[in-house]
Amino acid sequence: MADFIVGLTGGIGSGKTTVANLFADLGVVLVDADIVAREVVSPGSEGLAAIVKHFGADILLSDGNLDRSKLRERIFDNDEERLWLNGLLHPLIRETMLKKCKEAQSNYVIMVVPLLFENGLDRLVQRTLLVDISPQLQQQRTMARDDVSAKQVQNIIGSQATRAEKLSKADDVIDNQGEISALKCKVDALNSLYLKICGNT
Repeated sequence: MADFIVGLTGGIGSGKTTVANLFADLGVVLVDADIVAREVVSPGSEGLAAIVKHFGADILLSDGNLDRSKLRERIFDNDEERLWLNGLLHPLIRETMLKKCKEAQSNYVIMVVPLLFENGLDRLVQRTLLVDISPQLQQQRTMARDDVSAKQVQNIIGSQATRAEKLSKADDVIDNQGEISALKCKVDALNSLYLKICGNT
């Protein structure tokens, strides 16, 4: 059981997944908010049953999975419906993530949360780690990776906390503007630090 949780975050295109996987290579258990968010609305889940009851059965695909694009349409420009959905899902996601952290068989856990500060989930962790890159690089990498326009990327960046806000709140920062080899050294150093803090060196 892991009592020490590190919240890993970073803006879109910052390289959160790469950093998380480097920690995983060192034997650290990852609890990923995006994966948990899908799990809590999977077929047979309490979350999906509540969504179907609220929006109707046509919110499902033919295979019984949630039709995400239809759900997005329903809550787009509808604050009331969006608030209802967030009120349902956020507690379920939080509860599931904490349960997974408790069950983790590693000295500490990395909780990967894109909107760690924005959603107040930094309150659930003992330490926060920000993967930081410049907005220009963020835009370049995201456009190349997701084949989206500069405007779309700017909208996403604009909906997240500013770089300055995240930097001011983070306990630790990894600058991810260089090579993967440099990234690995930074992760190794932080892993040693976290093991020391949680008394497992």
